[in-house]
Amino acid sequence: MPPKKKEEEPPKLVLGRPNSTGLSIGIVGMPNVGKSSFFNVLTKSSVAAENYPFCTIDPSEARINVPDERFLWLCEFYKPASKVPAYLSVMDIAGLVKGAAEGQGLGNAFLSHIKAVDGIYHMVRVFDDADISHVEGEVDPIRDLEIIHAELVKKDQEFVINAMNKIERVAKTDKAKRAEWEILEKIKAHLDEGKQIRCHCSWNAKEIEYLNGMQLLTAKSAIYLLNMSPEDYMRKKNKWLGKIKQWVDSHSGEPVIPISAALEQKLSEMPPDEAAEFCKANSTASCMEKVILNGYKTLNLCHFFTAGSDEVKCWTIQVGTKAPQAAGRIHTDFEKGFICAEVMKFEDLKELGSELEVKAKGKYKQQGKEYTVVDGDIIYFKFNAGAGLQTKKKPGEK
Repeated sequence: MPPKKKEEEPPKLVLGRPNSTGLSIGIVGMPNVGKSSFFNVLTKSSVAAENYPFCTIDPSEARINVPDERFLWLCEFYKPASKVPAYLSVMDIAGLVKGAAEGQGLGNAFLSHIKAVDGIYHMVRVFDDADISHVEGEVDPIRDLEIIHAELVKKDQEFVINAMNKIERVAKTDKAKRAEWEILEKIKAHLDEGKQIRCHCSWNAKEIEYLNGMQLLTAKSAIYLLNMSPEDYMRKKNKWLGKIKQWVDSHSGEPVIPISAALEQKLSEMPPDEAAEFCKANSTASCMEKVILNGYKTLNLCHFFTAGSDEVKCWTIQVGTKAPQAAGRIHTDFEKGFICAEVMKFEDLKELGSELEVKAKGKYKQQGKEYTVVDGDIIYFKFNAGAGLQTKKKPGEK
């Protein structure tokens, strides 16, 4: 008797915008913590970064290349006419101040800008500089973390209470609205304890689906960037680092990355060889790649490749995407008429040296509709366009 086929686990539901690839991450923090300076380094754009609390009023957005050695190798291997890397959309959002949820500073506008992004780079100032004022007086990153945390929770509470007020009367007689009311009660109770939506709670599938429709601020995953002076960054020491790590671990357990916007700016202005020499002499390194890759990961993104002599291109998808939906990233017809995906692993192509060898070793696979695309897959799709079988060849394939 043949063994029972192992049942496939249902896909894990996550907070966010499922099946969307047009995701962005915003740089959030108090005024004058180094957000715009760091954004300028990330994008090499000339966004205002003066010493003024609200110098960034409209959020600036830029697309940043996602570093990937595999992409560079494929470009060298195929020598294509066109090279299209993966990118991360980053927004520079103006500083939040205490009372922002009630409209202090330019609070409500900035909170709406946070609502528009899908993840957060939470910039925390740990450097002292008499020439750069702090809106709260002295530098105290724990106080700043508490302020931002409280303002985001308050805004979510306001949004949830408004949603409850809209259905309160009808929820008494309507079964569906009653179920919605109960979810809102659970969300409100969680927020009333000062907790963020993404932390310290096991939401069930129905609740996650509902929360994803609300897009609450504290449901957005975060990465904490600790902006240090160049000296502290290079010696890897600062009196606040341990305290901040402890605070983050107790509130969300999300990544904490020490950075130095001032040092990154200095490195970005040097020729590459001079920057490399400086880093070697000072036993330091840029953190830009780590910041970008963690941002990409926190949005639950990955990518597959199409590759040939015409073009090597990264196609961004969410982790867990099935082959037909991945095909739809190239063209909707590919998803509608999906037949199969011809897949080879990047590692196999690099090791064996040619597609012919990959096929000869039996490592070139045809995958069906239930195949979950893996980060770094090299894929060609076959689909039926209605008039007969067509093959989506890689750009430049003969």
